[in-house]
Amino acid sequence: MIKAIIFDLDNTLLDFIKMKENAISAAIEGMIDAGMDINPKEAYHRIMEMYEDTGWENQLIFNDYLNEVNGEVNYKFLASAIVSYRRARDGSLSLYPGVKRTLMALSKMGIKLTIISDAPRREAWLRICYLNLHHYFDLVLTFDDIGERKPSSKGFELTLSKLKINVDNVLMVGDWPERDMVGAKKLGIKTIFAKYGDTFNRNYSGADWDITNIFEIVDIIKKINGK
Repeated sequence: MIKAIIFDLDNTLLDFIKMKENAISAAIEGMIDAGMDINPKEAYHRIMEMYEDTGWENQLIFNDYLNEVNGEVNYKFLASAIVSYRRARDGSLSLYPGVKRTLMALSKMGIKLTIISDAPRREAWLRICYLNLHHYFDLVLTFDDIGERKPSSKGFELTLSKLKINVDNVLMVGDWPERDMVGAKKLGIKTIFAKYGDTFNRNYSGADWDITNIFEIVDIIKKINGK
């Protein structure tokens, strides 16, 4: 009997990569408009590399980039980048098709909804509230709450403890097999691979189910629970 579902946040509920790509491009345009002489394609490639190396939540990424390119932080360029980035980020942040419909259907079925995210607490909650998802979830655990990133099983253990359920009562939904699937399976939690959010085009996820549309979760739950 499934009583709860654990969701990853980025690239599972919301299109994080699309938002990031648009925001970085806008930040580069902002720096160029402010008078910075850079090649936009080269700048985009380098900033993406820096995010991959230092983490997608690096709040000082443009400071780092300016220091690398110019040997110092020009605050006119920095401010232009940050303002442009934030405007594009907010305008580009979007849910995958069917997310709210799925969450509503699961809630009506009496399923508790939770999130385990590797993002910092502030950034995760900003995204959740911006997209009006905060009313749907019974529990949200971020990196700041857990202290370890997936595939650590600690976040899953905390979820089971707080909800007072066992591994047979919960499913994990995520887009990153090496973290989401592995972390859940360490405890014996069955998993669903959000193929629609996969940016690496994996052929094998290791999950119990692969889905191309988030609403497929509703049918999976109905079959398991016999409804």
